[in-house]
Amino acid sequence: MNNAETAKFNMIEQQIRPWEVLDNQVLSTLDQIHREDFVREAYKGLAYADCRIPLGNGVSMLPPVIEGRMLQALLIKAEDEVLEVGSGCGYLTACLAHLAQRVISVDSSTEIIDFAKSNVAGCGQDNVDFEQRDLAQIDTLAAYDVIAVTASLPGVPENLKQALKTGGRMFVIVGRSPVMQALLITRIGESEWTTQSLFETDLPRLKL
Repeated sequence: MNNAETAKFNMIEQQIRPWEVLDNQVLSTLDQIHREDFVREAYKGLAYADCRIPLGNGVSMLPPVIEGRMLQALLIKAEDEVLEVGSGCGYLTACLAHLAQRVISVDSSTEIIDFAKSNVAGCGQDNVDFEQRDLAQIDTLAAYDVIAVTASLPGVPENLKQALKTGGRMFVIVGRSPVMQALLITRIGESEWTTQSLFETDLPRLKL
């Protein structure tokens, strides 16, 4: 094992599993996609650390444990169409794409999109479309199986709830610092959703 492989093994065994991420498909995805390929050169040594890694423009990469819990909670199937809100560095995009049929990743920043797009192309995922949009421009008539919001919001946007298919799942972190809630929202009918609180955390606001 080289240093990166050792660091990835330790991330999975010492960070992800202890946080009760035990789904084999998720663990396999985290093992196959090389996190160090998605961070800027100055932060390569922190690629598998339990921390937020700066990406520029006030945006940071989610800690590995939150990415693992998100991927597990969303129960992504091979036929699912996924909306990612906030493209970040493209690492979570690539993980979602590895599990799903198609991912649409939206962000308001062309710089972030270009960085994420380049990283995702470099890892060979070709089932991702990137679009420059802000949160308010997400179509309520679109129908997604999964929505993954990659930073915190003050509350759950109504247009994202409406963009879920019946049976669709959304992961979103809401609230105000220092205590926020990670939520799994499932649409169970035309005008009915369930909300499950997964864990507490504290993350920067979504810049969309």
